[in-house]
Amino acid sequence: MKKLTTLALSLGLALSSSVMAKDTIALAISTLDNPFFVTLKEGAEQKANELGYHLIVLDSQNNPAKELANVEDVSVRGAKVLLINPTDSEAVGNAVAVANRNHIPVITLDRGANKGTVVSHIASDNVAGGKMAGDFIAEKVGKNADVIQLEGIAGTSAARERGEGFQQAVAAHQFKLLASQPADFDRTKGLNVMENLLASHGSAKAVFAQNDEMALGALRAIKSAGKSMIVVGFDGSDDAVQAAKSGHLAATIAQQPEKIGTLGVEIADKIIKGEAVESHIPVPLKIITQ
Repeated sequence: MKKLTTLALSLGLALSSSVMAKDTIALAISTLDNPFFVTLKEGAEQKANELGYHLIVLDSQNNPAKELANVEDVSVRGAKVLLINPTDSEAVGNAVAVANRNHIPVITLDRGANKGTVVSHIASDNVAGGKMAGDFIAEKVGKNADVIQLEGIAGTSAARERGEGFQQAVAAHQFKLLASQPADFDRTKGLNVMENLLASHGSAKAVFAQNDEMALGALRAIKSAGKSMIVVGFDGSDDAVQAAKSGHLAATIAQQPEKIGTLGVEIADKIIKGEAVESHIPVPLKIITQ
């Protein structure tokens, strides 16, 4: 019995040492209230488990101050690499600077950082996606149409780039852009902003929302007002895909959030192993309709 107890204790210590020996990767997410980022997190978690890493996930709650505190925290917890989905591309520079000072390589996911040293950026081509949305609208309602745009959080690379791509389509198809207002990537704000815009711009034929949450909010406002116009979202979230397949949402420009999370951990793994990585890694987009 004593030999068995000693053996069990030895095995337990060995397993404990094995667990403690796992390298740590930190993942700071802008918000876990958005299904897109939850899926991104799940992709990262699955790949971390597969590769044998300990993944610390931190919710920045769309607050740059919280984001900075999160990064300061993981900087003293032995993180080998920081994966960060910025709350704001400008403000995140402070968090990136903390990681840089602590010699922790930084990988940005979905949204870029305007300041600091970033080893690799993994994201969809947001400019191309914005233009895809505009091109699709042109196919459905033709040139010279009255359109509305709902913008994401000001200061994020995603909002800026998706807007840039859509503006290319506006010029190419000679749309009349009746309004372009922020709704902060939020479904409730998308609903409220769209309700206000319908009062003065009811002639619009189409709405481009820079993410699916705003698109679904806008869709609800349009239906409640008894209006008929097409709505195109961006991200390919589960709710939006279902709405598109059922014919309620005209389309969503689908990113692959799980793939972004997976690639983040794969690139972190290469960095930890001392391998070279690309400075920008694009993730393909696709348009989903009925």
